[in-house]
Amino acid sequence: MPANHIKNALRFYFITDDNTPDFSPVKQTHIAIRAGATMIQYRNKSFSTRFLEEVSAIRNSCKCNGVPFIVNDNILMAKAVKADGVHLGQDDEDPGLARSILGDQAIIGTSVSNLNELENTDLSPCDYIGTGPVFPTKTKADAKKVIGLSGLEAVVQASPLPVVAIGGIDHTNAKSCFTHGASGVAVISTVSRADDPLQNARRLSAACGCRSRLSVESPWENEFALIKKLFQHLPSGQSAGTTLKVPPGDDAALFVPIPNPVITTDTQKEGFHFRFDWQTPEEIGRKAVEVALSDLAASYAAPISLFVNLSLPAYISEKTVESLYKGIRKALEKYGCTLGGGNISAGLDLSLDLFAIGKGRDDIFPTRSAALPGQGLYCTGPLGLARAGLDCLVKQDPAFQGLISRFKSPTARFDAAEILAENQVMCVIDISDGLAGDTGHIAEASGLFIEFDLKADNFDPELISFCEKYKQVPEEVVLTGGEDYELLFACPPDTFEKINKNLPEAFQVGRCLPFNGDYLVGFPPHVSSFQHGHR
Repeated sequence: MPANHIKNALRFYFITDDNTPDFSPVKQTHIAIRAGATMIQYRNKSFSTRFLEEVSAIRNSCKCNGVPFIVNDNILMAKAVKADGVHLGQDDEDPGLARSILGDQAIIGTSVSNLNELENTDLSPCDYIGTGPVFPTKTKADAKKVIGLSGLEAVVQASPLPVVAIGGIDHTNAKSCFTHGASGVAVISTVSRADDPLQNARRLSAACGCRSRLSVESPWENEFALIKKLFQHLPSGQSAGTTLKVPPGDDAALFVPIPNPVITTDTQKEGFHFRFDWQTPEEIGRKAVEVALSDLAASYAAPISLFVNLSLPAYISEKTVESLYKGIRKALEKYGCTLGGGNISAGLDLSLDLFAIGKGRDDIFPTRSAALPGQGLYCTGPLGLARAGLDCLVKQDPAFQGLISRFKSPTARFDAAEILAENQVMCVIDISDGLAGDTGHIAEASGLFIEFDLKADNFDPELISFCEKYKQVPEEVVLTGGEDYELLFACPPDTFEKINKNLPEAFQVGRCLPFNGDYLVGFPPHVSSFQHGHR
């Protein structure tokens, strides 16, 4: 996790208490989240499988409210419940093992009580350090020697990672931890063993500079109630449409006869295609529609209707699903497309399976197999921007908002498709797998040899600035970048001259030649197409 995200998450770090029989960790978590906690750690020294339901309930509450959820000590349990990370003490398992099991995106914390332990701890797999006890504490029977504020400051100054202070902290002394360099404070008893836990938690939250939540979201539960709510997000004017005779609500939708029906499918899956720390639910819904409809644009088909099947994990709230559908509705209204229906089911991961129906033209249907020798290979707009935008999100660099916008908010190029169709362009594909990958699809399907011919004049200025900053080669980003959703097409050079008058941003990327045993040439040997399965 990026350092600035970690610092924000550590601010008010609540650790559950397993020694309060009348105040369960689930209830503790709910109060901490309500008060404004920024991270929750589940701690239970006598953990066994009988606590799995409790852990899952806490995870659901955390994820539902966008609060990172950490498991103490147990790497496999963190893996099993899909926690955001794990915290390991000096006598626990190796943080490097935790990183290899939980993955690059996991939050890994480790405990360091003094400078000697800090010097002898491999911090390379870790994201943050917990240090203390800063003040005397009775919560941990095995607590080490109190290090005081001076000890905290010494660890902070020597640590390359953000430090969270722990031990005896409450609303009266939390600010002193921050003034001595801590990124956050971790607490247990000031909430779990207080006479008024919520009031104490709110006092601590205020001392940490955090805000109480006006409401705490609950996971979705009732499929039918949720579907009824989603009916409120149908595109405006849909009931008056002429193509969808029976709208969502029945077992199946009834359409009027659609000449030349064109059908495509797509999947958007959390962790592979999107992440909630990069995009809002509304942005995710809007992008999912644009991506699905982009295949219709590449087929010269007018969008008619979309079906969406949702797989919802237990930790998703109804509010999140409604926001998702708000984005879906906005994108559908943009193209005058109806929502034909769909399905909701419980699942381990959040995913959207989309099924789009379009109306094809009577006179032409483009394919990737229709390129001919002697034709040029062209693109309708700048490439590599979405890939660079994704890198900006990973690097937490807000300097290139145009690139980030291209990743978050692509556009299906129906406008360009209309111009290509008018000029009888027979070979078209949308660029989702990167220029190298999608050019390879055309070359193989058409039985051609394609030579790349990229000119720096056609590269987006913001992409060039990004590449200069991060010492990347623009040509390689353009070739490998995915999810631009521009249209890649082949046609005779004189046809492109006509197209270019109406699409001035279009440019040549290569030439189609007779097959000579290779499909592609003109790019670095280590370059490969964009892989949607890797984030």
